[in-house]
Amino acid sequence: MIRVVLADDERLVRGAIATLLNLEDDVEVVAEVGRGDEVVATVVKHRADIAVLDVEMPGMTGLEAAAALHQEVPSCGILILTSFGRPGYLRRALAAGARGFLAKDAPVDQLAGAIRTVYRGGRFIDSELAADAMMAGENPLTAREIDVLRAASTGASVAAIARTLHLSEGTVRNYLSSAISKLGEANRIAAIRKANAMGWL
Repeated sequence: MIRVVLADDERLVRGAIATLLNLEDDVEVVAEVGRGDEVVATVVKHRADIAVLDVEMPGMTGLEAAAALHQEVPSCGILILTSFGRPGYLRRALAAGARGFLAKDAPVDQLAGAIRTVYRGGRFIDSELAADAMMAGENPLTAREIDVLRAASTGASVAAIARTLHLSEGTVRNYLSSAISKLGEANRIAAIRKANAMGWL
């Protein structure tokens, strides 16, 4: 029996997925959580073989939870299940140690097949999401430009971003200008929108 921990902040979605997976002969959902920061402890407690993680969760994103889980429990296979098919998410998920990535609207037999594939040590990547990621190319932003854009996405002023990231205001302006230029946008709002749409933030 493949022991699965399911992490999704939408209780109704999580419950429906768990019910459908539990109908499979060789899959058992042993625990469900609604926060990313509960994933590692839950996997350890229930000795799960596979963690199925949503991307957007409170406490810690699914991508951050995947990285933590890969570090703490490398034997647990990680599958990202998301409604956000952003190209950057796939690259970040793979870099975090995920071995599977597919959309939430995938049929349950495809999800069960992905769980089995990851359990056996293979990879399962939704072909459309993989093609989109390849077409989108690499993230052109540096880690610091991403930090500055994330901080700017909250509506923070340059001075507030500088204080938060321990940078000078001039350095923050330079990072914003560089990110805007790399993304081919006219201002930081458009740059933030594009970076979010690509899954780079």
